Amino acid sequence: MVGSSRKTGFFLVITGATLWGVGGTVAQKLFQQYGVDVNWLVTTRLLIAGLLLLGIQFFLKDRSQIVGVWRSKRTAVSLVVFGLFGMLAVQYTYMASINHGNAAVATLLQYLAPAMIIIYLVLRRLAVLTRRDAVSVSLALIGCFFLLTNGSLSELSVPTPAIVWGVLSGVALAFYTLYAIPLLKQFDSLVIVGWAMVIGGFALSFIHPPWKMDFAGLPLEGYLYLVFVIVFGTMIAFWFYIESLQSLSPQETSLLGSLEPLAAVMTTVFWLREPFGSFQWVGTACIIGMILLLALQKKAADTDGNDTGEAKPLRVS
Repeated sequence: MVGSSRKTGFFLVITGATLWGVGGTVAQKLFQQYGVDVNWLVTTRLLIAGLLLLGIQFFLKDRSQIVGVWRSKRTAVSLVVFGLFGMLAVQYTYMASINHGNAAVATLLQYLAPAMIIIYLVLRRLAVLTRRDAVSVSLALIGCFFLLTNGSLSELSVPTPAIVWGVLSGVALAFYTLYAIPLLKQFDSLVIVGWAMVIGGFALSFIHPPWKMDFAGLPLEGYLYLVFVIVFGTMIAFWFYIESLQSLSPQETSLLGSLEPLAAVMTTVFWLREPFGSFQWVGTACIIGMILLLALQKKAADTDGNDTGEAKPLRVS
């Protein structure tokens, strides 16, 4: 039974991470081929996926937490801040980076967040820079250089707006990751992320209401892609990731979660036929190497009995 449970856990996390990566690529197709507005997609994606996640919590888990998170003023305020400056910021900057560039680069730039967290904690003197941390940050910087320049010192291989939004996405993800920890120690991940999505989508709906779209001009294929991004690339991906934690350790899920940027790169290059230079592949390898190194470092620390008791990891793409 244990072996079967672990097999299920591996299936769930691999499927969830892959769906996250492919979801970004499908969003790119919606932006660039079907003319879907990025503001509309982010609004709709957050509202629908958030409500679906809360629905899962209501029917399958502790439904009292859905209302319970609002009973304390402190947690309510924290949840609103997390929804606006964490969830909404990450989702919007990530999708804007895809809109101006491609899903591969946007996802990889977002994954600079772990290196940003290391730098932040060291500068705030909340952590000591270890040799492995230094190697991880170096891999992130080298990978970023090759990814954005393809080895050329004279020009960028990625549009500047895509770079700016992608780096901001990494910053937002770093905030998202650190700020969520106290909330996740008190409430289930589905509750926190579900409400954060609803809050972010509700706020953005004042700028771009979800009902304001040329639905008649979108072909059936476009609707299928929308369903994939919202349901499979967001709700199911996150649900599977969280469920995998029932049979796998957070470190195992984090390690296998590195399939997300790989899936985004592979589908962008081979499905959408986006050009990707040889040095950009080197940069991709460096960034994924950083992710694996940090995940293995955490696993080693836990094996040695140095677990810090952190909340379960969150994913957001």
